[in-house]
Amino acid sequence: MNHPVCPVPASPAEAARLLSEPLETLLDSAAVLRERRHGKRISLCAIINARSGDCGMDCRFCSQSSHNHTPIAHFPFLEAAELRGRILRLAAWPVRRIGIVTSGGALEEQELHCLLAVVRDLPEDVRRRICTSLGRLPEKHLRELERAGVRRYHHNLETSRAYYPRICSTQLWEQRRDTVVRAQATGLSVCAGGLFGLGESWEDRIDFAFSLRELGVRHVPMNFLHPHPQTPLAGQPLLEPEEALRIIALFRHILPEASLRVCGGRPETLRERQGDMFRAGADALMTGDYLTTQGMGVEDDIRMIEAAGLEVARP
Repeated sequence: MNHPVCPVPASPAEAARLLSEPLETLLDSAAVLRERRHGKRISLCAIINARSGDCGMDCRFCSQSSHNHTPIAHFPFLEAAELRGRILRLAAWPVRRIGIVTSGGALEEQELHCLLAVVRDLPEDVRRRICTSLGRLPEKHLRELERAGVRRYHHNLETSRAYYPRICSTQLWEQRRDTVVRAQATGLSVCAGGLFGLGESWEDRIDFAFSLRELGVRHVPMNFLHPHPQTPLAGQPLLEPEEALRIIALFRHILPEASLRVCGGRPETLRERQGDMFRAGADALMTGDYLTTQGMGVEDDIRMIEAAGLEVARP
């Protein structure tokens, strides 16, 4: 059955009008847009928490912030042998991207050189799958990553420029944006998205999507708040599944060419409607565990993808 496709909104006002569409209509339209761009393939990624906790940023949602007191594991940058072993174990999974993620404002130079040595020593077919999320790196370090064979850099903007001061005071939204621009200037592909359910408005969500579009971001991770104990947002209610699906569908219409990857908070927020995220326009997801919380097993995710009549995009 053919479904009508809502036009790609040219302005935030046009995007806001999409919100008046019935949810099922918006989902059907988003599914058509996803299939036009990505076919029936769903891409998987997985991450490694390579340095945990003790972050000096005061993000109100984050369990790794030293300003918060969530009971999580704290550990320094992984030893080279341990990091390499974890990368190779994930490489045996059908994941197209393996993310190496560190807490803190930016990875220190000595730790970066350790990471670069590990990356250079990987088999070529594994090295091309590496994505790094190492904070607010200067251009020099981003270029070193690119020369070592890293293809993609991850750095979230988190939310709209207007709402960002409500969730973090230790860095500016513009600093996050500038890191994205620096990474793009070095030739790295950039993965940049954010977190929903922080208390932001629909206007914030729309402005955020248009900021990503203006930056030319083609890989957008979409996380949903899973409130952590002993953080300022510990009492924030979870989004309802239908609201989360509408957010994904709205982003698909604003960013029809981008890859939309559903990541943290997925099981808790989407609940019994997880399979509908593909109908909402998602063409990718993070599998396995997240940084400090448990996720879905890769076998369960593959079964969900296949149950939706889709297939896993192989590395």
